[in-house]
Amino acid sequence: MEPVSVKAVILDQGRVLLLANDRGEWELPGGRLDRGESETEALIREIDEELGVAASVGPRLADEPFEVIPGRIVRIVSYGCEIDGADRLRISAEHRDLIWAPADALGDLPIPAVYRRAIRLWVSLRISFKNS
Repeated sequence: MEPVSVKAVILDQGRVLLLANDRGEWELPGGRLDRGESETEALIREIDEELGVAASVGPRLADEPFEVIPGRIVRIVSYGCEIDGADRLRISAEHRDLIWAPADALGDLPIPAVYRRAIRLWVSLRISFKNS
């Protein structure tokens, strides 16, 4: 069984929060589960560690394999999330930069397809919630 990495899709005013990793890609906040942790517990911990803010975890969006580097598969489990304190985010030493990118216009940003799919899912779910 592949290792699991939980990821948060965080939206604010039509923008999605992305972090720059050491592979030169933009990724969603999150990471691996610690022993005995649930997916949501891990995600709340990871957001606090990576961004310095509290999070609430919403719906599970997707669960799919992702080849992080050649020959290394990780299961990416994504959730729609909300954070408290979007105006006071800090970046941990684990990442190089942070941006709020337009969720509907990610263009040529180097973002793996697994994250793009999760972003599209959370955008469409939030729109359908607002319109119902």
